[in-house]
Amino acid sequence: MTFVLIVDDDPAIRRTLTVNLRARGYDVESAGDGRSALQIVDERMPDAILLDLGLPDMDGVAVLTRLRTFTAVPVIVVSARTESDDKVEALDLGADDYVNKPFSLEELLARVRVVTRRTATDAEPVSVEIDGLVLDLTDSRATRDGEDVHLTPTEWRIVDHLVRRRGRLVRQAELLRAVWGPSYERQSNYLRVHLSAIRQKLEADPGHPVLFVTEPGMGYRFAPTRGR
Repeated sequence: MTFVLIVDDDPAIRRTLTVNLRARGYDVESAGDGRSALQIVDERMPDAILLDLGLPDMDGVAVLTRLRTFTAVPVIVVSARTESDDKVEALDLGADDYVNKPFSLEELLARVRVVTRRTATDAEPVSVEIDGLVLDLTDSRATRDGEDVHLTPTEWRIVDHLVRRRGRLVRQAELLRAVWGPSYERQSNYLRVHLSAIRQKLEADPGHPVLFVTEPGMGYRFAPTRGR
């Protein structure tokens, strides 16, 4: 069941969205302030977040900025701020969509369907082939020129997370949380060790990786230049 988190200081909006989303089969939680929202996310990652910018304790922009340090969860900003600068700032910080209040309920629900479908597509099993290297995420199997390449369970979790987000930057904190859990988001040395091992096994030239690429100070990217 798709889990949607509603973050808004208006109880009437929270109640309306909760009732309508649940009626359409969504699992819903809501928060009236930024800190409560971040606590919910820390305990259970949503599939999508509806985020108001005018929160009582911390600005929604600050919540969005914090979210983007560790997750790529789809965020739809739902705000009474109509200035183009506010919209541009939110989108530049990583919001997936921006809806002005007052909003059409059916339009907002349609936008929720769009971002959650996108998330579901990202989670579909995939198999990638690049220059004789095959990564079959469905069966957790890697082969090079038909020969099996052994990856540990931890290495597979890293590879799986990166490959499913092909071409996209995955921040260190997000990858650490996905593989080891929320209490490990500062243990960047874990990633360095395991990515080194992954490159030794999967890169044609581990000293000059072209598949599992480091973005200094930010994170990692699965960025093959060829293949399908």
